[in-house]
Amino acid sequence: MGLRVIVAEDSVLMREGITSVLALHDEIDVVAVCADLDDLVAAVAEHDPDVVVTDIRMPPTQTDEGIRAANGFRDTHPDVGVVVLSQYVEPDYALHLFEAGSHGRAYLLKERVADPDELADAIHRVYEGGSVIDPQVVDALIAARTGAQTILDRLTEREIEVLSHMARGQNNAAIGEALFISPRSVEKHINSIFMKLDLNEETDSNRRVRAVLVYLSESRS
Repeated sequence: MGLRVIVAEDSVLMREGITSVLALHDEIDVVAVCADLDDLVAAVAEHDPDVVVTDIRMPPTQTDEGIRAANGFRDTHPDVGVVVLSQYVEPDYALHLFEAGSHGRAYLLKERVADPDELADAIHRVYEGGSVIDPQVVDALIAARTGAQTILDRLTEREIEVLSHMARGQNNAAIGEALFISPRSVEKHINSIFMKLDLNEETDSNRRVRAVLVYLSESRS
């Protein structure tokens, strides 16, 4: 049996679009579709899925139901991965989604649904405990940064430079090339960043996401 997925989306057209895209992947099995928060919570309790793909805004309030569901499942169904889809770039919602941990969580723009492989990849990554944040959301967070810093004061100027390149999704080799240092030096800086930001309990991929979120959120007004 493939990955068992629940889709929650109040728009009929978008809901059908998501399920059609996922049907292209034999390893993904959509076991339920929902149109509001109450139906989603009930469906997760009934089907115990591997992953939930949910709109950020659904009835009853059309505000942040997808975020609230994702955060609630950490307590009720901690093994369920969640991919939250948003129509707009909303950095604060992304930060709220990841504030309790990045394990098994993804925040993507709905336009990513047009790429079947991109959505499927996010589903697989959250199922495996990884995390994904849409590059456009990262760009918006970087643009919104101000000068105030708190925990980031623990980092050296070079570590801040490394972290800023991590926020743009660059791997160690690309960071080293941009800063004219070796990949091994980049790795040492990143490990130091993890230690100084108290990111010691998660996998390296999740720690990268958490470090980036710290970088982007600490200096927001």
